[in-house]
Amino acid sequence: MATVLSTICVLPLRNPQHMPIPPSRILCHSSVSKDSCTINSGESKKCSSLLVNRRALLASGVSLLGFQGESLAVVKQGLLAGRIPGLSEPDEQGWRTYRRPDEKSGGHGVGWSPIIPYTFSVPQEWEEVPVSIADLGGTEIDLRFSSSKEGRLFVIVAPVLRFSDDLGDDAKIEQIGPPDKVINAFGPEVIGENVEGKVLSASAEEHEGRTYYQFELEPPHVLITATAAGNRLYLLGVTGSGLQWKRHYNDLKKIAQSFRIV
Repeated sequence: MATVLSTICVLPLRNPQHMPIPPSRILCHSSVSKDSCTINSGESKKCSSLLVNRRALLASGVSLLGFQGESLAVVKQGLLAGRIPGLSEPDEQGWRTYRRPDEKSGGHGVGWSPIIPYTFSVPQEWEEVPVSIADLGGTEIDLRFSSSKEGRLFVIVAPVLRFSDDLGDDAKIEQIGPPDKVINAFGPEVIGENVEGKVLSASAEEHEGRTYYQFELEPPHVLITATAAGNRLYLLGVTGSGLQWKRHYNDLKKIAQSFRIV
């Protein structure tokens, strides 16, 4: 059975000297058929029809990729820069581990080292969602995940130059400052307002020689884990509605505490 792949049709045109091109020189090729043919003016309607069909096919494809064809857009999504999948298969508890792919683009910039990969774990139903530069946090938002049942998470990757210009290329979060300095600097970007009076808890933990600051804010309900590596600060935030927070707090906290630089 023949398959429509492409159609090329050259219709009568005028040359620069405004001389008509003989109809016998009009060519038509279509992968609807395996054959290429030379047609005369009597067959031009067939060629025009193929061209119209091709235009309709292309128009349909653009529409699918743009807004209407969700299934095709999903297929294409994995090929887009910054949307390379990084989730593992579920473990025995139904949790999956995300590792930022080495090939993922975004956030480099002139003079910056590649983003060091990070990992975290999420329940099986959590999925990556698109990031927009219009989001709160702008271009420093590197990743978003969401679950309609449990909540949302995001990862911010920001230059340590926002704090100091002499931290070098292998900054530690302790060099940036104590937990209160970090949360006062980045908290407003996370919740959209000053964090004063909203920090319920703040702590520091060490894992494999790297220090991680952990915070819980309310309201709104947000769990934050922050650390530094290379010349960037890495911050993972997990949030949810009041009902999600009440029902899935333990899972949300487990997500926040799983954040690691690798």
